[in-house]
Amino acid sequence: MSGMASDHSNSSQEEYTPHYLQKEDPFASKLSREADIIAGFYLTIIGILSTLGNGYVIFMSSKRKKKLRPAEIMTVNLAVCDLGISVVGKPFSIISFFSHRWMFGWIGCRWYGWAGFFFGCGSLITMTAVSLDRYLKICHLSYGTWLKRHHAFICLAIIWAYATFWATVPFAGVGSYAPEPFGTSCTLDWWLAQASVAGQAFVLSILFFCLLFPTAVIVFSYVKIILKVKSSTKEIAHYDSRIQNSHLLEMKLTKVAMLICAGFLIAWIPYAVVSVWSAFGRPDSVPIQFSVIPTLLAKSAAMYNPIIYQVIDCKFACCRSGGLKAKSSLKKSR
Repeated sequence: MSGMASDHSNSSQEEYTPHYLQKEDPFASKLSREADIIAGFYLTIIGILSTLGNGYVIFMSSKRKKKLRPAEIMTVNLAVCDLGISVVGKPFSIISFFSHRWMFGWIGCRWYGWAGFFFGCGSLITMTAVSLDRYLKICHLSYGTWLKRHHAFICLAIIWAYATFWATVPFAGVGSYAPEPFGTSCTLDWWLAQASVAGQAFVLSILFFCLLFPTAVIVFSYVKIILKVKSSTKEIAHYDSRIQNSHLLEMKLTKVAMLICAGFLIAWIPYAVVSVWSAFGRPDSVPIQFSVIPTLLAKSAAMYNPIIYQVIDCKFACCRSGGLKAKSSLKKSR
């Protein structure tokens, strides 16, 4: 019986044909022309705001690059990833939505899929590193005190190597990039999981190392931070104003990191759910009109990170100026 079940499973996997092989033209839009035009305008607005916002963050940070704290260096790297998505990826999808079909063939599809996954993975791993930095600074002061700028740059090298490895793995023959079911965008070939055990192993590896594990680290870090802050509020009140101001600044940085991580996960989790369902659910069970919404939501993640950063950065400035005023008044009283 088990042999028959195995044969049936293998035959069903062999019989399954992904959407991009079912029709002669996998890059023709499956949406109405009006829906494509709306999506094109939406991505144009997102792309402009994202490019201006992240470009501004990088420009302002470059003016004080020698004074950047490790957490701020990570935030700049996040802006670089988001700018990369906006500049390298969005023009391809914008042109394709307005053209009512993917205009760049299989080579362009694989390049677009690689770039989107590379910068998206880089963003998530950067936020994972930021959450660990916040965790060490808040919960383990003895470890946090030795985290210096050169440690941040070493971490950046690891992040870019990690993103490069996982984005390039599909080109080694264990995965692929393919057009989305609606035809005007490309992504990882999640549908390989329907075709073979090797495809399932590839998809599961991507999900674990590029989504589940980083997300678990982020959630663990911030849960521990929240618990630590609740237990240490009274202790901080007994320290002098300089230590209190330093603690306040660290907490502001932590709030920025938490908001950015929350925004990223809110934008990407619906897309991840749809992708997992496409990979392991009933073949072609996700309606095409429904699959485009999580994709567009995920593409908005690069837009609001600089907004969060700049809005709370104004509070950082107030915090710093307050600390300087307190220090100068202390000197005068002395």
